[in-house]
Amino acid sequence: MSASRLKPHTSREVVRIGCGAGFWGDSAEGPKQLVESGEIDYLVLDYLAEITMSLLARARIKDANAGYATDFPAVVAALAPKLKERGIKVVTNAGGVNPQACKAAIDEKLKALGIELKVSIVTGDDLLPRAAEFAETREMFSGEAMPAKLWSMNAYLGAFPVAQALDGGADIVLTGRCVDSAVALGPLIHEFGWQAGDYDLLSAGSLVGHVVECGAQATGGISTDWEKVSGDWDRMGFPIAICKADGSFIATKPANTGGRVAPETVAEQIVYEIGDPTAYLLPDVTCDWSGVQLRLVGDNRVEVTGAKGGAPTDQYKVSATYQDGFRSSGTMMIGGIDAVRKAEAVAAAILKRTRALFAQRGLADYLRTDVEVLGSEANWGAQSRARSSREVILKLSVHHADKNALEIFGREFIPPATAMAQGITGFSGGRPSPTPLVRLFSCLVPKSAVGIEVDGAPFVAPAAGEAPLSAASPVPANETHAVGSDGVTVPLIALAYGRSGDKGDAANIGVLARKPEFLPLLRAQLTPEAVASYFAHYTPSKVERFEIPGLGGFNFLLHNALGGGGMASLRYDPQGKMMAQILMDFPVQVPAAWIEQGLVHA
Repeated sequence: MSASRLKPHTSREVVRIGCGAGFWGDSAEGPKQLVESGEIDYLVLDYLAEITMSLLARARIKDANAGYATDFPAVVAALAPKLKERGIKVVTNAGGVNPQACKAAIDEKLKALGIELKVSIVTGDDLLPRAAEFAETREMFSGEAMPAKLWSMNAYLGAFPVAQALDGGADIVLTGRCVDSAVALGPLIHEFGWQAGDYDLLSAGSLVGHVVECGAQATGGISTDWEKVSGDWDRMGFPIAICKADGSFIATKPANTGGRVAPETVAEQIVYEIGDPTAYLLPDVTCDWSGVQLRLVGDNRVEVTGAKGGAPTDQYKVSATYQDGFRSSGTMMIGGIDAVRKAEAVAAAILKRTRALFAQRGLADYLRTDVEVLGSEANWGAQSRARSSREVILKLSVHHADKNALEIFGREFIPPATAMAQGITGFSGGRPSPTPLVRLFSCLVPKSAVGIEVDGAPFVAPAAGEAPLSAASPVPANETHAVGSDGVTVPLIALAYGRSGDKGDAANIGVLARKPEFLPLLRAQLTPEAVASYFAHYTPSKVERFEIPGLGGFNFLLHNALGGGGMASLRYDPQGKMMAQILMDFPVQVPAAWIEQGLVHA
């Protein structure tokens, strides 16, 4: 480790980190709001997702100067005077697959403004030029062989290269693919002098990044109790983490902005897409967040403590993308009595007709098809209460190896307007067109095989000894909770909060009890088997339940439940974002006394 890492770089008691973007396309007002607030020392922005990487890689093939988040240089230009004046540093993964071009665009804008800011880049994550070296690598979940031709291949780097860039005086740090939390952990390593073996601190700093990385999700956005925030949706505040050297931090937002920072809104973000909360694997640390504690310490101020950590693995996770044929999706509105059954019949007829045309032309059958009758609560399966809806949207998605077959599908999708059910209208986007179907290939590669550079100079990873995670908190027994013969059925939302997302092709659903006394009952009734049955129409191969004692709840992982997940899924909700809302309607039996005492509202 460099000598500069042996002592803190700051005499400040706290370091304030604000996140101004949770994805590429987030509101441009986020960075502006945070910088103008005067309440941050660092502005971090998270732009990348797997599909973004594949699109950026394709853009770079067409134009050597493309391949990065193209709106970021304009963000820098607009904020540069105040960044300079207030000494606010910026860390972002906006570099995509071409940090060099992104840096050149920023430098050009800064030169035109006459403002000097040092822009540093972290590279080495892009393994696509070296893909042949890893050809024998297997997919980490399915065990499948690596495809012959990839669109992108990027290792998820950690935070220490970011810290090194900041050690070298960078005002703006651009990375390619790194774990989302690294853009926040890097500044904390730099500021507080945290070492590679300070695993509890690295876990806590990673939790900072995890809480803020999705922008307004941490300040009440997409929270279960949405009506408490909806009046502020037009002016949502972006998150700020006020961090101490001991790893504790306060989650908050700028003054005079909308939103709601409360223990439950922060807890919902913590359980978002983490899988096993006792072993969340990151490049710099293995995190155990099962014992994290949240405490309201002021208006829109939640203190976060209790993160634990252990040694990381000796491998980087790598996400590669590749084309697997083509996809096409079309939608049409269908109205009238029995609209749901009409929509299902139309979809069946289109598929039957196009299959016949395929056969006539010697084309193979579809690889996959997916029919969703939106408005019929299709995602609720057997729990649907809207089969009698008189106005629905038919969404029909198909997957085929041959683009020509999907050209036929596109031509035959519109004729039902005069040939099939009455009440067909509203063809959104007109005739559907084929587009490449992009799949994700996740694998592991040795860290020693990834050459990282900071501003073109080799990065030497700091050494750290072995330090496994301490034993996780004991899991409570699945005790029986006596409800009584006068039990009352209520939806889960009466007892819990929820947040869902994806982990590849697995759906991640966090469920957090509203009151501690609800936990034994939820533990007894919301079993993995019950959740698997409730989501039977998603056909999960396995459902796991993980305890989160510190937050008073559970994390469910529904394996192979997303139709391939992300880019490969044909569904309207390919990342499982709605699945917590579906589970919130799960029927739970509670004692009648809870209703009478006002503990639960039926």
